[in-house]
Amino acid sequence: DTHKDFLFKFLVIGSAGTGKSCLLHQFIENKFKQDSNHTIGVEFGSRVVNVAGKTVKLQIWDTAGQERFRSVTRSYYRGAAGALLVYDITSRETYNALTNWLTDARTLASPNIVIILCGNKKDLDADREVTFLEASRFAQENELIFLETSALTGENVEEGFLKCARIILNKIDSGELDPERMGSGIQYGDASLRQLRQPRGTTTQNKQQCNC
Repeated sequence: DTHKDFLFKFLVIGSAGTGKSCLLHQFIENKFKQDSNHTIGVEFGSRVVNVAGKTVKLQIWDTAGQERFRSVTRSYYRGAAGALLVYDITSRETYNALTNWLTDARTLASPNIVIILCGNKKDLDADREVTFLEASRFAQENELIFLETSALTGENVEEGFLKCARIILNKIDSGELDPERMGSGIQYGDASLRQLRQPRGTTTQNKQQCNC
């Protein structure tokens, strides 16, 4: 097992039929999942990636989009550091549901969860019901990073997961995210890193005592 700096817990969320399992499969296996049925409950996949000189293991939970599994899948939101929020560019219905998914992620996982909005099925541009501009406005208003992806061709799939990981790493570096905090969705890959980061805690304590 290779040395890992961090482990991040990720979610893939969004309405049924948007291609969430296919995105995950494309990211992990590097190929399109031909015979994809609706996910029942939750499926899991993981991949080790190199981001900004760090080795990060992404543990990704692919959740069912169907309403009847909502209570099962919501329990997996807890302690997720990042999420891909997926809609289908050929289905306005899946786009209209984004607000509900977003609320779930921010209330159940963490208000700090890093979310990448993915307009999937980019390869079906002729059947498009949601414009790039409209979705990018929605992303801007809700402080999301936005990409259009194709689980079929693989376009932007890796980029989505890596962008999410990169933002989380930046937030750890800036002190905005604390891996030591319960439910952060982040774990150190080995104990030695924890020792290296010890001094940061002491500086923040000093800041709290200063009333300026």
